[in-house]
Amino acid sequence: MSIVARNKNSKPRVTVKDLARDLGMSVSTVSRAFHADAVIAKDTRDVVLNRAREIGYSPNPFARSLITKKTRIVGVVVADITNPFYPEVLTRLTTELRAIDMNVMLVAADQSGEVDQALRLLLNYQPDLAIILAATLSSEAAQECRKAGTPVIFFNRLSADDHAFGISCDNILGGRSIADYLVDTGHRRLAYIAALADASTNVARHRGFSERAVERGLAAPVVIEAGQFSYHAGYEAARKLRDLKEMPDGVFCANDILAIGFLDGVRRELGLGVPDDISIVGFDDIEMAHWPSHGLTTVQQPIEKMLEATVSLAKELGTNAGKEPVVQMIPPGSVIERATTRRRHHG
Repeated sequence: MSIVARNKNSKPRVTVKDLARDLGMSVSTVSRAFHADAVIAKDTRDVVLNRAREIGYSPNPFARSLITKKTRIVGVVVADITNPFYPEVLTRLTTELRAIDMNVMLVAADQSGEVDQALRLLLNYQPDLAIILAATLSSEAAQECRKAGTPVIFFNRLSADDHAFGISCDNILGGRSIADYLVDTGHRRLAYIAALADASTNVARHRGFSERAVERGLAAPVVIEAGQFSYHAGYEAARKLRDLKEMPDGVFCANDILAIGFLDGVRRELGLGVPDDISIVGFDDIEMAHWPSHGLTTVQQPIEKMLEATVSLAKELGTNAGKEPVVQMIPPGSVIERATTRRRHHG
């Protein structure tokens, strides 16, 4: 066994009292400088913050929470971190929450029911708010959040829980716009590659797509169950085209990463040309959709507006925890046409 000696040159932690004494100010004045929404002269705030950096002071969030009864922690639970859409969202969401003096605690869970467990872990840290990405909660976990006084926002998914907030793209409208696009470009035999059966995004996109196709005079699109929002699931779904009586000429995949897997599967396993033999459309407009190797036609998620609404709601809940739950639906962007679709002519 080895014992590591304490560094004799280490200095004790600088406290707010030390900083106040150094500046000749009151502790309350110095403390206000570290709150973005506190009333304090700009020059005074700048002096405090600059001196704090010089002497190595940073506020203790746990001590502050004892006074304010607020931890300034936002617990974020994500269950589909391998989907490229969510790392893009997380990066921007974290930046924007920090800009309003909120600290993000991230917990990743898989699809096998760890979401409830992850949320219970977060509740131990008494977050002011929980944001759920790409996941659903059991009614028991939702009830625990209410007992703890922690509001829950579902981002890009809707919850069956009437007590939860929701910020989502209008996925029904997105599905309808893709049906219109494919019909308008001459496609007549449509198919939908479905992902998670209980995901509101999957259900709504399919509903909008199917209903609009029928309204436009086509047969209801064939549904191929992929089961997941993943590249592998999309690739495997392409093999299932062999089982169809008639090959579709226009396919809508529930999201981009599913569509990219399907695109590769169609080319490699079936030897079909895209878009010559079959057109493929995704949903999200992730960075990979732009890559020349994919050139995926897709619908753009309104991420900027969704993040703006989420951060605005987080700020409001910080001062009005009793706010009635609301669900905000934001229209998606239009179809972005790239290399995986083409206009079809029928004789």
